[in-house]
Amino acid sequence: MAAIDIVNDERRPLWTRYGFSLLLYAVVTVSALSFLNLPGAQDYVGTDNDDVMRLVVVRDLLAGQGWFDNVQHRLGLEAGTSMHWSRLIDLPIGGLILLFRQFLPETAAEATALLFWPLSLTIPLLATTGLAGRRIGGPQVMQIAFAMTVILVVTSNRFLPGAIDHHNVQFVLIATMAAMLVDADYKPWSFAVAGAAAALAIAIGAETTPIIAVVCLVVAVLWAWHGRAFAAAAQAFALAIAIGVTVFFFATVPPSRYGEVTCDSLSVGYYGITAAGGALLFLSALLASEARRQFRFAVLAVSGVIVAATALILAPQCLRNPLADLDPLLVKLWLSNVIEAQSVLSELRSEPGTFGGFYAVGFFALIVCLSRIVMRDRVELHAILFALVAAAWGIALIQVRGAVFANLLAILPLALLISELRRHAHADPENMSIGFFFLGSALIAVPSVWAFLGVLAAEGTDGVANRLRSGAPKQTEMAASADCESQRAIAPMVNVPATTVVAPSDSGSDILRFTAHRVLSAPYHRNQGGMLTELHIGLATPPEAVAFLRGAKVGLIAYCPENAQTKRLAAMKPDGLYAALGRGEIPPYLMALPQAEGSGFQLYRVELPAE
Repeated sequence: MAAIDIVNDERRPLWTRYGFSLLLYAVVTVSALSFLNLPGAQDYVGTDNDDVMRLVVVRDLLAGQGWFDNVQHRLGLEAGTSMHWSRLIDLPIGGLILLFRQFLPETAAEATALLFWPLSLTIPLLATTGLAGRRIGGPQVMQIAFAMTVILVVTSNRFLPGAIDHHNVQFVLIATMAAMLVDADYKPWSFAVAGAAAALAIAIGAETTPIIAVVCLVVAVLWAWHGRAFAAAAQAFALAIAIGVTVFFFATVPPSRYGEVTCDSLSVGYYGITAAGGALLFLSALLASEARRQFRFAVLAVSGVIVAATALILAPQCLRNPLADLDPLLVKLWLSNVIEAQSVLSELRSEPGTFGGFYAVGFFALIVCLSRIVMRDRVELHAILFALVAAAWGIALIQVRGAVFANLLAILPLALLISELRRHAHADPENMSIGFFFLGSALIAVPSVWAFLGVLAAEGTDGVANRLRSGAPKQTEMAASADCESQRAIAPMVNVPATTVVAPSDSGSDILRFTAHRVLSAPYHRNQGGMLTELHIGLATPPEAVAFLRGAKVGLIAYCPENAQTKRLAAMKPDGLYAALGRGEIPPYLMALPQAEGSGFQLYRVELPAE
C-alpha cells in the first residue's frame, strides 16, 4: 500500500506536491530577502534596538556570563537591568556564532550567523502555513497559502537579515499551532506539536499569551464537543504543553527566582497556570470522554474556574497590562512614542495612512469566517480560525504589535476563499462579477496593498515616494548623514576609558554593542531607574543635574541634539541641561571632546567637583 502511495505521489503534478512546493517557495523567499536587503547594507545587525541588544546579550553569554544570569550588567543603574528575554533564543544564535567561528574571524562569524538565523526561520514558517493550507483545502489552497506567506515575509521586517529578536520565532510558533489545530483527523501527534509550540511560545515571550490562551480554549472546547473522538488529541496536547512548560521553566528560570512572579516572562505565575490547565485537560480527557456532552462541558466549566482561581492566586497582577506600572514620565516621553505599543485609536490619529495595513486584512478574515459559520460552511474549521484571528486582532486593538499575528493567521481563511473564487471564475469565465470578486479578494488579502493605498490616499504619490526612500535599510540612511546610533557615530567613545554614559535611550543598545561602556538608558521597561535618571539629567538645570550625575557615577554625556526625545526634553524645560547644551551653554563640570565628522554626538567628559 505504501509503495502504491509513493507511485501515485510521483505521478501527481509537481505543483501539487508539498515537499517540492516548500522547497520552491523557500528558495524564492530567501532569494528575495537577500536580493532586496543585502546589496548596499552597511551593517549586519537588524535595524531594531532589540536586534542590537540581543547581540549584546548573546556576546555576554559566549563570554562566560551564566546561563541563569539574565542581568544586563552594563545597562541602567549600578545593579544592572534584569532582562525579560529568554535564553532559548540566545542558545541557537550563540551556537551559530560558535560554529562559524571555527573557520571565520569573529566579526564575519557574527555576520554569517545573523544572516543565517532569520532566513532559516522562513522555512518552518512556510512549512506550517503550507501544511495548514493543504489540510483545509488541498493543493490549490496550499499554493495560495505559500504565496501569501512569501508576500507577508518579504514585505515585513521580521525575517530581514540581522533580525534576531524573538518575534520571528513567535511567528513560526503561531503558524505551527494554527496548522496543527486545523487537522480534521485529530491526529494526536498534530496536537502534541501544538502543545509543545504553545509551551515554547510562553517561554519565549509574553506578547502571545492571549493567543496561547485561545489555543488552549479551542482544544478544550473541541474535546468537550467531540468527546471520545477527540480524547487522544486532547491528551496529547495537554501532556505536551504541561511537560513542555515544566521543562522550559526549570531550564531557564534561576532557582533563586522560582517563587518570583513576573508578567513579561516565564515565571511561576505563567508556569502554574499553564501546568494546571494542562493537567486538568488531560485528566478530563482521560476520565470523562465517554460521558455525555453536557457533562463534558460541565467538567470544562469547573476546570476553567480552577484555572481562573489559580491565576488569581498566583499572578493576579498579570491579568492587567504589564506596563501599567510604568512611571508617567516614561509613558509620556517614551512609551507614547513607541509605534508598536500604540492602540488602534492612537495609530489612526498619528498614522492614518498605515492603519489599513495593520487592521484591514485581519478584519476581512474575521468577516469571512463569520459568514462561513452563518452559512454552515465548514463551521468547525472557520470557528477555529475565527478564534485565532480574533485573539490576535484583539491584541492589535490594544497594541499595534498584535497586527502582524492577525495578518499571519488571516492567510488561512483568505487562502481558502481565494481558491474557491478562483475555481468559480475559471468555471464561468463570462461572469465578470465572479472574476471581480476573485481579483478583489486576492488584493485585499495582502496587508502591503492596504498600506500602499493608505499612504497614497493620505499623502499622495509624493508620500509614497518618500516612504519608499525612507524604507531603505537604516544603516544606509546612517551612511548618508550624521546620526547617533551607527558605529561611526559611536567610534569616538571607544577611546574614552570605560565609564557610565548618559545618552538617548535609542542609542543605548548601540553604545553597549560598540564600546565597553555602561549606559544609563535603553528602551526597555525593566530599566525604569536608568531611563528616568537620564530624563531627569536632561530636564534638570545644570546645577541640579550634578546630583543625578554623581549618584549614577556618570563619566560621559553623549549629547545628541537631533534625537527626538532630546528635543522634547529641551522643549519641556528651557532651563534644563539639554536645552543649555543645545544653546552652547556648557556648565563648568563638563569638558567638550572633539566632535567626529559625520557623528551626531557631542561628547562631554564629566568632571564633578569634590563633595
